[in-house]
Parts: sequence; C-alpha cells; structure tokens
Amino acid sequence: MDHVETVPLTGISNPIATRYGDASAAPPAQWNTVLDTLLAHRSVRAYLPDPVSPETLALIIAAAQSAATSSNLQVWSVVAVTDQQRKDRLSEMAGGQRHIREAPLFLVWLADLGRLAAMAEAQGVPAEALDYLEMLLVGVVDATLAAQNAVVALESLGLGSVYIGGIRNHPEQVAAELGLPSRVFPVFGLCVGTPDPQRPASVKPRLPQAAVLHHERYDAAVQPPGIAAYDERLRDFQISQNLPPEDWTSRALSRVKGPGSLSGRDRMRAALANLGFEIR
Repeated sequence: MDHVETVPLTGISNPIATRYGDASAAPPAQWNTVLDTLLAHRSVRAYLPDPVSPETLALIIAAAQSAATSSNLQVWSVVAVTDQQRKDRLSEMAGGQRHIREAPLFLVWLADLGRLAAMAEAQGVPAEALDYLEMLLVGVVDATLAAQNAVVALESLGLGSVYIGGIRNHPEQVAAELGLPSRVFPVFGLCVGTPDPQRPASVKPRLPQAAVLHHERYDAAVQPPGIAAYDERLRDFQISQNLPPEDWTSRALSRVKGPGSLSGRDRMRAALANLGFEIR
C-alpha cells in the first residue's frame, strides 16, 4: 500500500518556529509532505478570479467525505455557491466580508439532520433522537471534520481558503437563501480560490503547546506563562504585517465580554428552533 514517506527536514526553514512565532523552537526530527501542508496553513482572503473547476470541487468533496463520521451517519451536507449575486447576499448576511464576494467558490457547510428525518418519515419509523442536543452536536462535529479534510486537500492542490463563522450571524436568512429544509443548520462558510500572489497571506502564530497540551490531567497553572509569551509574539507578527499591534488576551476577551460581542449569534437557540431543531 502506498504511504507518505517520512524523512528528516532539510533546508534552513523551520516550520515549527514559524507556526509558533518562536525562533528558538527546535526543528522537527521527521517531516513529510502532509505535515508540510498542515503546518503551512494560513487564512487566505485575497483570490484570483480563476474559477475552481467542477473536477477539483469533486475531488475536494471526496476528501471531505473521507473524514471520520459518527456511527457512519454522515449528518452533514455542503452547498457550493458560485453565483455572484448569491455570494453578494451571503456576504452581507455574514457582516459584509468582501472575500466572500471575491472568492470564486463559497462553500456553506451544514449540520444536516434533515436527511435522516426525511428517511424516517418515508419509512414510517420514529426518529425522536433527532430532537436531542447530542444529534445536533454530531452534525456540527461531522461537518467540521469534513470541512477540515477539504481544507487540507485544497491547500495540497495550491488553493487557499478562509472559514467564515459570520454565516451564523443570520442563520434563518442563510437557510432561506440556500433553500435549506427543516433540521438543516449552516455551521460556517468557506471561501475557496487561488491565492492572489500580490496580496499574500502569512502563517499566523498559535498559542504555545504549553498552553493547550496537558498530560494525564488538566493543569491550568501552566497556561499563564505561555499566554504571556504568545501575546508578545502575536504583537510582533501584527507589526510585521503592518497591522496595529494588539495582544491576544485583549482581543480574545473582547470577543466574549457579552451578548453584543456575538454579532447577533446570542439568539442562536431561537434561530435553531426556527430551523426545526427542538433541542431537548
């Protein structure tokens, strides 16, 4: 069976140092093309107008469907949007993000319990478990795993993407725009296209592993030093990108300070009810 060969990393570039914004990070002892794609991930918000071919889209979705799915229920779907006017409308629903309008392909990933509900109705059998929060979580997890597989696949093909959580700002409007049936929820969008070389994106540093990796039991005491170091590295990154320096702590806390910081998503329970989810 074919496999990806693991080899020592050669050359002067250290992708671990780049990923963490830490020049002192040790380079990996082993490397392969899969790791190269994963650690080089960046959010791309500027695209060439070149369309994504139907064949490429089909390959990306095949990769998405190769992701794990709970109990093989496959409770997710995706809507591929290329119509410019529809992208314009979705852009406004998501807070006016211009990259939705500019991307040649916009994918809306869905937690889809409607397919099982329709199957149960056709067979005349009960499907009461679909009304429980657990099943919605399964759909969200399935859609997320599938989308991340798609991102890795499209990046390996030279394409770029950025996730759009703003698609949840107005979920009922998005559902109406896309013709979603009951019990189908738009989890997030994904802009896809060929990155514009004139507006390149950079790898943004992440929290150090000391802040996210725990051994045996959760240890909150190890997090503050890692977060403090990350604040400094992220400020340096922003300065290098000609952006106003802002530490991660301040930005993250501003996003969780209250309902007003959720961009309309504070009414998510009501939106889910309007879309056919009872949520017991």
